[in-house]
Amino acid sequence: MTKRPFTVQAAAALEAVEGAAAVGFGVFTGVETAAGAAVDPASGIGVTVLALAGGLGMLGCARGLLLAAQWSRAPAVLTQLFALPITWSLWQSDRLEIAVPLGVVAVLALIAVLSPPSTAWLIEDHDEDEERPGDDGEPREDPGPAKTTGSPHAGEPRSLGQRLKDRLKEQPTKNTPS
Repeated sequence: MTKRPFTVQAAAALEAVEGAAAVGFGVFTGVETAAGAAVDPASGIGVTVLALAGGLGMLGCARGLLLAAQWSRAPAVLTQLFALPITWSLWQSDRLEIAVPLGVVAVLALIAVLSPPSTAWLIEDHDEDEERPGDDGEPREDPGPAKTTGSPHAGEPRSLGQRLKDRLKEQPTKNTPS
């Protein structure tokens, strides 16, 4: 398995920080709502549920980035894109102590997750690169490349990135006259 780039580690760490902050905010609003401090309990419950669900989702995306799960890149980008208008709203509300760190983290996470090393590493098929121990502790034999002919269930499943690479290799090239 190829070594995880620093940019992926940074993106995962930043995503995890935001997720932990959202979970913390959800717990805080939940306690405040349960204690009766919320002006509108229905809104307090809604904010609590959204903050907890969003925070847990961001923590899941951070874990997915570290595990090279291809699905994790899009939600990580989307959460950062959602953070930017929230930053602007906080800025306009004179909540600079929250707006500045959130904006900095969102921009840095976007840069990290969209950087070329992160993109290249996340589209690789890491499952085929590594030897995983079997149930008895012995390394499994490499089954070889997945079969492209026959039924779709033949051989090991390939990642979307690997399938796209294979399709691009199969495409005929244009011969332009000189």
